[in-house]
Amino acid sequence: MRSCALRWGRGRLPLPVMLLLIPPFLLALQLLVVGPRLPRATGAGVEPEVAFSVISIEPDRNSRQRGSPSRGPGLKEEEKEDEEVEDGERRELARAYEDENEMHSRQMEPRTLEVQPWAADEPSFTAGLNRIITYITRPQLNCSRVLSPGQSQASPPPAESPPWMLCAEDWLLPAADRPCVAYSFSMDGSDADFLKTVTGLGCEVHCFDPSTTSASGGHRGNSLASNHGDGGVVRQHKMWMEWRAARKHKQKTRGKLGSVSQTLADIMASLGHRTVHFLYADLLSGEWRVFQNWIESGTVQRFHHLVAQVHLQWAGFEVGGTNEEVLHYWFSVLQGLQASGLKLVHSSAGEGHSVLKQTVANGHSSYILSWVNTRR
Repeated sequence: MRSCALRWGRGRLPLPVMLLLIPPFLLALQLLVVGPRLPRATGAGVEPEVAFSVISIEPDRNSRQRGSPSRGPGLKEEEKEDEEVEDGERRELARAYEDENEMHSRQMEPRTLEVQPWAADEPSFTAGLNRIITYITRPQLNCSRVLSPGQSQASPPPAESPPWMLCAEDWLLPAADRPCVAYSFSMDGSDADFLKTVTGLGCEVHCFDPSTTSASGGHRGNSLASNHGDGGVVRQHKMWMEWRAARKHKQKTRGKLGSVSQTLADIMASLGHRTVHFLYADLLSGEWRVFQNWIESGTVQRFHHLVAQVHLQWAGFEVGGTNEEVLHYWFSVLQGLQASGLKLVHSSAGEGHSVLKQTVANGHSSYILSWVNTRR
C-alpha cells in the first residue's frame, strides 16, 4: 500500500497499467452518452419495436380527377424525380400529365351495364317490343345540317329520309385543320356510300372485312397499319370486331394481325388511334354484345359519330333467354349507349317484319341507327 501511495503521489503510473485502464474508461464514457438513447426491452424474449416512416414520391391522388383509371399491374411509378429539372418545368409537366389523364379518363370511363326496369308490371313481349320500337324510331337530337350518304358537303336534311346521315353541326365535326379517322365494318359492300362520304372529308379510312374479297376497293392488307397522312385512301384489313378480350396466349404481335377478331379498343391501339370520328358497323347480329363491350369498357366514349345496323329477327350472338328477356336486354343496352353520351339523330327501317321470329305489324327486322356523341 505504501508503495502504491508513493507512486500515486509522484503523479505517474507505469505505461502497462495506463494501457489497461484506457478501454474500460472509453466504454464507461460511451455508456454514459449513448445508453439513455438505446431502446428498452419490453420483456424477456420480445424484440424492441422499430419505428420508421415512408416517403412517397407518387403524385398526390387528391389532385387527380376523381374516377381516373388507376395504373394496372406491371406499370411502375418513377423511382425518383430528376433533380436537374427546374421548378417551372416540373409544374408544366405536372399540368400536362393531369390534362392527359383527365382526357383519358373522360374518353375511357367504364361503366357497368345497368339493367332497366321491365316495360310492364310483369314480362310482356308486346310491352317490351313497343318500348324498343318507340325508342329507336324517335331521334333525340335535331340537326339543321347533315352529311347524307355519299355526300361530303353539309346541307339541310333532305326531304326524303336517307338510310343514314351524319350530324354536321360545327361543334360535332372534327376541326378542318386536324386529321379525322373513320372505321367501317361491313362484309356486303353496304358501306360504299359511307366510305365515299368520309374519304371526301379527307379522313384516314380503315375498312374491316374478314372475307377474302371486298367491294369497297382501296388498299388491301392483313396487317394493321395506319395510313396517316394519306387521307382519302381506304386501307382494308382482313379482320373483324370482337366483344371478348383476347386471351393472352392467343394474342398476336401488335401491328401484324391477320384474319382475326379483336375488340375495338385493341384495334384502335394497334393503329395508334385514340379517337375515331366516324364509325360504321354492320355486325350481322353481333352488335348487341359489341355495344355492351363498348359501354362496359368505356370505348363508346372514343368515337364521335356512329352508324350501326341493329338486327331484331333473332336474339343475336351469345344472347339467350326468353323473348321477353331478350327485349329487356336490348333496351338496357340502348339505354347504356345513351347514358354514355350517344344521342340518336336518325333512324331508318329495313325490310321484313320479323322480330324474334315472330311477325309483327309495328316493327321491322332491322334498323339503321345514326348516333352522335355529345360528350366528346
